[in-house]
Amino acid sequence: MDPSRILPDLQSSLLCEDVRQEANGNFMLIGVIGLVRVPRLPVTALKLCVFNRWAAGFGQFTEEVRLLGPDQSTLVRKSSVKFALKDVNTHATNVSLFGQVEFKEAGVHFVEVLVDEVMKLRYPLNVVLVPPKQPAGGAQGSTPPPPAN
Repeated sequence: MDPSRILPDLQSSLLCEDVRQEANGNFMLIGVIGLVRVPRLPVTALKLCVFNRWAAGFGQFTEEVRLLGPDQSTLVRKSSVKFALKDVNTHATNVSLFGQVEFKEAGVHFVEVLVDEVMKLRYPLNVVLVPPKQPAGGAQGSTPPPPAN
């Protein structure tokens, strides 16, 4: 049997600040993101990249990457790209670039990766609101009480 199409496996998917390619073709992922820690909301991320590597497939495909809000239905961003695997022993690397992504609320956002409308992976991206630390002794600008005698 000669297959005309084999849906590929998602070998890896990473959210990062940037992806660069060296002269030899290798990729460098910069700032792999596990969570987004911010002092206030809303906040805008200048650039987010989703690095996906596909393997063990054969044929023409469409990759879709979605960034969803905490309610799991609000579409924050979406990217779609066509790619091909000419042999099951090859791989394809796709990088989705999202510029000026605004996070309006704290909570668990989700990254979804699909190929030809089949969900291959869904992973959390936690946006955490961490207010700036107050100086020891209370509010800014206040002086500590004198020592007790």
